[in-house]
Amino acid sequence: MFATGACGLVFEYILSTVSTYILGNSIEQFSITIALMLLMMGVAGYVQKFMSDRYLIEKFIFLETFLALLGGYAPIAIYASFGFVPDHFMVINYFFVMAIGFLIGFEIPLVLRINEKYSDTLGTNIAGVVGPDYIGSFVGALVWTFFLLKTFPLTEISFLVGGTNFFIAAITFLYFMKYGLVRYRVVCVILIVVSAALLAFGYINNRDWNLNLEQKLYDSKIVFSKTTKYQRLVLTHDAPLNDYRFFINGNLQFSSVDEAIYHEQLVHPAFALVQNPERVLILGGGDGLALREVLKHPTVKNVLLVDLDPDMVKVCSTNPVLTKLNNHAFDNAKVMAKASDAISGNGRTRIFQDTGKVRPSGEPETQKIASVEIMNVDADRFLDQAPGQWDIIIIDFPDPSSVELVKLYSREFYRKLARAAAPGAMIVVQATSPYHARESYLCIRRTLESAGWKTLPYHDNVPSFGDWGWIMAWKNRDEGEIREKIAAMESFGVETAYLTPDVFRAALSFGKDALETKETRVNTLMEPALLTYYLDDSWKAE
Repeated sequence: MFATGACGLVFEYILSTVSTYILGNSIEQFSITIALMLLMMGVAGYVQKFMSDRYLIEKFIFLETFLALLGGYAPIAIYASFGFVPDHFMVINYFFVMAIGFLIGFEIPLVLRINEKYSDTLGTNIAGVVGPDYIGSFVGALVWTFFLLKTFPLTEISFLVGGTNFFIAAITFLYFMKYGLVRYRVVCVILIVVSAALLAFGYINNRDWNLNLEQKLYDSKIVFSKTTKYQRLVLTHDAPLNDYRFFINGNLQFSSVDEAIYHEQLVHPAFALVQNPERVLILGGGDGLALREVLKHPTVKNVLLVDLDPDMVKVCSTNPVLTKLNNHAFDNAKVMAKASDAISGNGRTRIFQDTGKVRPSGEPETQKIASVEIMNVDADRFLDQAPGQWDIIIIDFPDPSSVELVKLYSREFYRKLARAAAPGAMIVVQATSPYHARESYLCIRRTLESAGWKTLPYHDNVPSFGDWGWIMAWKNRDEGEIREKIAAMESFGVETAYLTPDVFRAALSFGKDALETKETRVNTLMEPALLTYYLDDSWKAE
């Protein structure tokens, strides 16, 4: 019961995570998946009263082997349904969720009935069954969180967990057969052998199946993929266009064809509005593309990049495609994982660039660009104890599509930013699409203003995403002074692939009523209005 409890909970997590990777919105997927499984466990608890007490041991063996097979193959089948029959995906997904929940619901009643003959009292029976089951669930949660999810792909975890259920069935058969209590021995042996073969076949081939089925989710060829503790990273390549696209949990983060539009708009306008910025803070931006643009500015002496996922930074600092795109922004950087509530330093590295000159020794002459420090911590926790103040703060988080992300767009978070901003500092927030996610964009602006920031919205067309928006904000500066600087801007002082002062000035213009709305809610930790706007009112045309 200890093992079945652990397996049952891990199966719930596996199915919830698969749904999240495909559909997004982790709260909704986890809530619905676990609720449906609990519903079916309750249904099973009711249905079992119609089951006779004959052949209970054989029934338990059948239950565990069938649960092992159904649970083991569930992620592969769900992936396949989304790729081949997307119109019926939800039906297939919920079939596996409900079927596995129904089978799990039979485990405790069956074991209670079997143990009834060997327990002196009902209390002893319950203590020996329910107690280990719940404790096993707790241990299963720990193993899932700290080992399985970080070590194996989901499709492999499911076969490992299914293998545990199979092992329970096999041990049950051998134990009770020893005492002559198994009547249908041949049937049980056949069932165990067939199940072992099917589980072994699935385990051996699951990684190839996973790669082939995941490819169905993307238009271009997958050239790299990795599951980290926090997210699924995928890099695709469209050979005819030579377009590399980077995805997190199935959501496009950038395209190599037009990412310069996004990152130049994100970084350089703020630099033009701060005199001689020396210290820069980047929150998010683990791909290194914003860092690449920051390091172009010669006044910058120190850059601190805060990204929760150390594996994200490691991938983007070692993968040859990504390092070429970010111009080796992480070269020699010390990247270390820290607990989410720790912000002590991870080490600092100096970043150099070639000057084009040659020393008398014949070696290329280099010059120091900046000291770069990388912290793998939660950005919200980091701001609680932010060590210092920065002249420019660049906030490059993914869209607010989950509760984990939406807190990073909250009024409480923006208030914390004030402590990290030096006098005269500018902050820039990527703020989703003002066209496709209009209410979300405007909610982010309202939230910034409710936290005491003055705001300047701007937008541009990024072909891979459509109309995209950013919001610049500041505290103790006059808006008239900001606009005068923008009007007088002649260059950004660095080489750009796309952005010019005229392009930025044009980005400040919006269509009629584009920035107007009847909505008044701001995003807070206790009332995450932005999550509702983003999930319910965004990209409706799609």
